[in-house]
Amino acid sequence: MAKNWAICVGINHYDNMPTLQYAKRDAELMRDYFLNEAGFEKVYLFTDNSPQINDVDQPFNSQPTYGTLRRFLRERFENEFLSAGDNFWFFYSGHGMRFNDRDYLMPTDADPHPDGVENTAIPLYFVTERLRRCGADNIILFLDACRSQESSKGLGIGKEKQKGVITFFSCSPNERSYEIEDERIKQGAFTYSLLEALRIQGEGNCATVERLYNRLLYRIPDINRQFRKPRQTPYAIVEPATKYHLILLEKQATEQDIATLREEALETENEDNLELAEQLWIRVLAVSPANEKALKALRRIWQKQHNIKSGITSENSIKQETKSTGDKAANWSSKETDENSKNDEIELLSDKNVDYTKLREFLANGEWKKADMETARCMLKVAGQEEQRYLDIEDIENFPCTDLRTIDQLWVKYSDGKFGFSVQKEIYQNLGGKKEYNEELWKEFADKVGWRKGEKWLYYSELTFDISTHYKGHLPSRVGWSKMWWFVGGVLLFSRAENCRL
Repeated sequence: MAKNWAICVGINHYDNMPTLQYAKRDAELMRDYFLNEAGFEKVYLFTDNSPQINDVDQPFNSQPTYGTLRRFLRERFENEFLSAGDNFWFFYSGHGMRFNDRDYLMPTDADPHPDGVENTAIPLYFVTERLRRCGADNIILFLDACRSQESSKGLGIGKEKQKGVITFFSCSPNERSYEIEDERIKQGAFTYSLLEALRIQGEGNCATVERLYNRLLYRIPDINRQFRKPRQTPYAIVEPATKYHLILLEKQATEQDIATLREEALETENEDNLELAEQLWIRVLAVSPANEKALKALRRIWQKQHNIKSGITSENSIKQETKSTGDKAANWSSKETDENSKNDEIELLSDKNVDYTKLREFLANGEWKKADMETARCMLKVAGQEEQRYLDIEDIENFPCTDLRTIDQLWVKYSDGKFGFSVQKEIYQNLGGKKEYNEELWKEFADKVGWRKGEKWLYYSELTFDISTHYKGHLPSRVGWSKMWWFVGGVLLFSRAENCRL
């Protein structure tokens, strides 16, 4: 099981800024949840009157002044004390400020004057730089740092991306965060909704980054509306975007959560991002310790990393493997010749300088799942949506015909006319489909191509990545799958395919 450590900071009283009502209480409630419900190993609390911290034979003052917080972050995080697969959580409730294109957390003695910010406030990048030194490969920030009562404490932070960190902001950069004075709550709207989400059990739990974010997106505005507060929209930056499917709460994770994380790990490995793939596979093991696929994948990644360090190229590695498999060696030359003859027939054109070589190779080798993932990667790159990880309506309507045609021709060619966007478009149109979305017709289409069974929409991991499947038009399917993109986006894509004369 992964280890979980945390820091909780909550500041009500400021020397030079307006007093807050419930920031301290929010930090204490988060501390209680982490320790008593989530079973964290260690939680450090910094509030207006929190007790002294005695840690690693060294006492630390816990009042959240500039000097105290910087000293703790500097000294406690000088050496690693956690490992890959572990998590470190940082919760902050109090004032925040954006100054000179930097996000700052404001300690109790911070000076908000332009001449004082840089010398008395703590840059968010400094916090994340220190936290990453702990050794955990998952750093999760919850920042209620744009808090306001009816008086303003300035607009929110949240425009500065923290590399390798999952960050949840209580409101969007141009909004403020609000406290709920009602006797039933007496908390910030963000923290109240966050704790509520983390405590959900069963099917609708928020065990993953994506589900937690989706829950907060609708729940916080709902709370504010209920208690007549202005609109407040939470905002998340997940870096890298692959970590949207990261499992935060192991005990609440479902089999599907684990399967989805495996998909992401495999996709990342296929993209040769070995460091991130290793992190994701380790995370799978943390949730499912006996997972044989994860164990095999880690051995495979470590071998690749060893080969790289030893100067063994992937080409040499393939030759070594081919030599040791007898029959494969005899077939290699003819296979390569056949592949090259196919390659010459389709020109890999792109209006956005996207390289489709890898897609062609996967399709030529009959590696349909890898080809599906590569198709999604290429399309997101064409649209400039690699971080967002799905195509919106404008992206689809303006998708370059040249690139769409190249992708489709490759799929149609190597599947002998069984897969491709043009194949899917024809099936959809034969059912009477038009540009306007029709739910019942779309379900009928999904039944036809094998994306539904009975009345159940299939998860991505349940699709059939085999040319022998009797479902014509089953692939490609990866683009935006996790965002349910195909409900409306698929219809628009078929319309785009028609306009591009596919």
